[in-house]
Amino acid sequence: MARLLQAPPKFLPTEWDIANKMQCASTESQKSRSERTIAESRRLLDEIEKSTQKTQSDVNKKIEQRQEEIKFWRQELDNKLEQIVHETEVLLTFKTRLEKSLESCKEPLVIAQKCLLNRQRRAGIDLVHDEVEQELVKEAEVLQGVIALLGRTLEQTNEQIRLNRSTKYNLEMDLKDKFTALMIDDYCASLTNNTPDIRYADNAVKTEGNFVSPEDWIDFSNINVEKADKQRNNSLALRALIDSILSQTVNDMRKQCEMVNVAFRNRVMEVKDAKHKLETLLAMVMNETASQEKNIAALRKAIADKEGPVKVAQTRLEARNHRPNVELCYDTVQYRLISEVQEITKNIQRLKDTLAQAETELKGLRRRQLSLEEEIQLKENTLYIDEVLCMQMRESLYINSF
Repeated sequence: MARLLQAPPKFLPTEWDIANKMQCASTESQKSRSERTIAESRRLLDEIEKSTQKTQSDVNKKIEQRQEEIKFWRQELDNKLEQIVHETEVLLTFKTRLEKSLESCKEPLVIAQKCLLNRQRRAGIDLVHDEVEQELVKEAEVLQGVIALLGRTLEQTNEQIRLNRSTKYNLEMDLKDKFTALMIDDYCASLTNNTPDIRYADNAVKTEGNFVSPEDWIDFSNINVEKADKQRNNSLALRALIDSILSQTVNDMRKQCEMVNVAFRNRVMEVKDAKHKLETLLAMVMNETASQEKNIAALRKAIADKEGPVKVAQTRLEARNHRPNVELCYDTVQYRLISEVQEITKNIQRLKDTLAQAETELKGLRRRQLSLEEEIQLKENTLYIDEVLCMQMRESLYINSF
């Protein structure tokens, strides 16, 4: 109890003085450190403010540069899109020309085949593999070749149109992405520290994912531009080829068509000339037949006319054979009568031989007349086929240019 009531220890004046001095020193030291911290903080604030402003300004410039890059490529892509769209539209007109040209080849081919089929109806010696048939076969081959060539070219054109449209789609998709990216960058460029809707975004800072490098970004659009140029150049070359093919094929068809027409005209002239010669020969044969018929009639009359003299001579001989006894003399009268009978009989035989020959010749003339008439009929049939059926049908034939 005595210890509990004991007074606390007392310090010496020197200790009290030291304690006061230490408090002053400690306070001064704390104040100095605080002042240094404040100064450092102000310097840091100023440094960070400047750095932040510089960084933000640099970002703004980068965004502005990016906007310009996007606008540049957007303009490039837009130009290529306009070119490929125009080129596709022009190529579509060339496709229409090809289709019309291909369709126009069908009628000439049908006409050529009909002409060949009609000419199979020629008969006899007129069923000849002449120049007309050769040219018609060649015309059919030319038309079939043209149809095959135009068909292949049309397929090539359809494929080029498909490639152009594919290129157009790629350009449109790239342009759409560029437009979206530009809108986003325009929005980013409009943001300031005082913009109301700015906010913190969790996980906004990412370096992984579907990001591409600037080089890949440029390459992607550059490839689209190069593909557009390539397809446009291919399309231009194809159009030049189509022009050449259409021009060449129409010239070939017109040339061959004229060759066939010339061959037809020449052949018709040849057949008409042959028919005219045959008709002349027929007229000559008919005249000769008439003359021969008159000749045969004259020979028959002459033979008939000799019946009287020969009967008279034979009657005389028969009567004189009844002379009696020595009066049955082989006198000059008897000799002459016998000679007369022999002479008349011989002449009658000569007339009969000549008549037989004349009748043979008449039969030959009638056979020749029949042969000539049949040949003339063949020529008329040939002329009807060539001049009426074929040439009149070919008058409607016209090779159009497309």
